[in-house]
Amino acid sequence: MGNLLTYSGIVTKIRAMEARLLREENFVEIANLHSVPEVVNYLRDNSSYAFVLGNLDESQLHRGDIEKILIGQLYYDYSKIYRFCNLEQRKFLKLYIKRYEIDLINYCFRIVINHYEQPFDLNYKKQFFDRYSQISIEKLITSRTTDELVENLKGTEYYEPLSRLRDKPSITLFDYDLTLDQYYFSQVWKDRKKVLKKKELELYTRDCGTKLDLLNLQWIYRAKKYYHMQAADIYSLLVPIHYKLKTEQVKDLVESPSLDEFEVQIQKTYYGKRYQFSGELTIEQTYTECLHKLYVLDKRRNPYSIAAINTYLFLKEEELRKLTTVIECIRYNLTPGETLAYVGGKAI
Repeated sequence: MGNLLTYSGIVTKIRAMEARLLREENFVEIANLHSVPEVVNYLRDNSSYAFVLGNLDESQLHRGDIEKILIGQLYYDYSKIYRFCNLEQRKFLKLYIKRYEIDLINYCFRIVINHYEQPFDLNYKKQFFDRYSQISIEKLITSRTTDELVENLKGTEYYEPLSRLRDKPSITLFDYDLTLDQYYFSQVWKDRKKVLKKKELELYTRDCGTKLDLLNLQWIYRAKKYYHMQAADIYSLLVPIHYKLKTEQVKDLVESPSLDEFEVQIQKTYYGKRYQFSGELTIEQTYTECLHKLYVLDKRRNPYSIAAINTYLFLKEEELRKLTTVIECIRYNLTPGETLAYVGGKAI
């Protein structure tokens, strides 16, 4: 009864928000449109994006403009959920927002390292981060070098791991990205025990642990297929946390001499026995499908829990990723079938 009372209001709110998420048939209809303006008009008439797209005109149909608007909708949904949360639930959302903070810092490193003429365009994120985050966008946008960017993160938890890179020679964007990702996953794994208790800790441990295992599988596969990396270099990419993957299994996967052998080894793991890793779907699509099934199942079994929040934000983020991909496919005149293949959808 305790969880029912604690979550009744927020679950009612999230159910109303879920009803406005795009369905598979919506993506099929969008994939059959012929231009970006048609997509915008469709979303105005058939989705929760009507509010944020209301004042968009023809001059703002560039991919960057649309992505900003879509991200704004994600932040808006996060804010609505936050307002309905009690103090304990807000602790979880503060843990969750670390992912958005990492994405922001990674973006800033790309801008600084690539020396863009118009360095930063973050005004659309400022209000959200000023309210919910430890990071000051006002400070970040003054950065012109990587050292300045790191200094402008002083006072946040990200300063220490990034400052340790300074003494290393020839630091690249990849090094900053890797450091941030490994710090993020390790910290979230540690902090979950401070934020959650009992059943909710069990739920989030399963979700987070599964995500970590699947990401490590994905990174091993990509390192082998696209970059032909040696085992020692692959180990340096991985988050040193294992949930259902055994240490010996990770060793066998990393040191497998070929992709065929990698696929043989993956079938011996917990995930290979439950999910299809060889077939029509890419390993990235398999990763998304595995998490989708896990989050939806968790919410179905534990509707009045942290799973309601975690699942909704996952579904919203996936919706934004798919929308951005579909819009880009339409921009490049791909067929509906090709477009849907990129987002793992099927023509109906």
